[in-house]
Amino acid sequence: MKNARHPRYARHRFPAEVISYAIWLYFRFPLSLRMVEEMLAARGIEVSRETVRQWALKFGQGYANQIRRRLPAPGDKWHLDEVVISIAGRKHWLWRAVDQHGVVLDILVQSRRNAKAAKRLLRKLLKRQGAAPRVMITDKLASYAAAKREIMPGVEHRQQRGLNNRAENSHPPTRRRERMMKRFKSAGQAQRFLSVHDQVGNLFRRPANTNAADYRKSRVQAFTTWAEVTWAEVTGLAAGF
Repeated sequence: MKNARHPRYARHRFPAEVISYAIWLYFRFPLSLRMVEEMLAARGIEVSRETVRQWALKFGQGYANQIRRRLPAPGDKWHLDEVVISIAGRKHWLWRAVDQHGVVLDILVQSRRNAKAAKRLLRKLLKRQGAAPRVMITDKLASYAAAKREIMPGVEHRQQRGLNNRAENSHPPTRRRERMMKRFKSAGQAQRFLSVHDQVGNLFRRPANTNAADYRKSRVQAFTTWAEVTWAEVTGLAAGF
């Protein structure tokens, strides 16, 4: 049995099962911190929403990094897209890359929508993934072509209309969270939150064209991986205490 008092939870009043459950609720579903607080209270766990927020800040990125290491290798097609988000009354751009299976590879919040911003995204992707894709699919924004010529000149680039639905379909969960959080407060907050949110979504994503039995198996495996990542008992999360 795993030790609930793993060193990463030292000096915390609550065990790993409670902390990981709260973080799972917050990043997996479009819930406010107050809602997570109430859901925990319904299970007899008295904890403030500020504590949940601090748990998310302290443990969220570490969980996301571990999830990334455990996921299968990404596909060889990268779909890139950018969407506007409003932060403190200013327009920013959320750049996101997904593979052909819908797995989010990475995100980058930037204040510009130009070739320099596209280059930053491609460099980050190459550093994170370790290799270039076979095909890169984008919309018709000219910044992508300029960045690709410099960063990944040997990669095939497709910009036909309608090919990039995979990336465009990855934005609605972000929009839901943006509404629930009444917009992001800063670019740094958006970057930190979405970096974790997308990786948790990757872990619990339902694979396409699967029947109910296969989906249940993949969900059990996702809970098992989550327990390994968080050093929590898998039965505690699955049963909801």
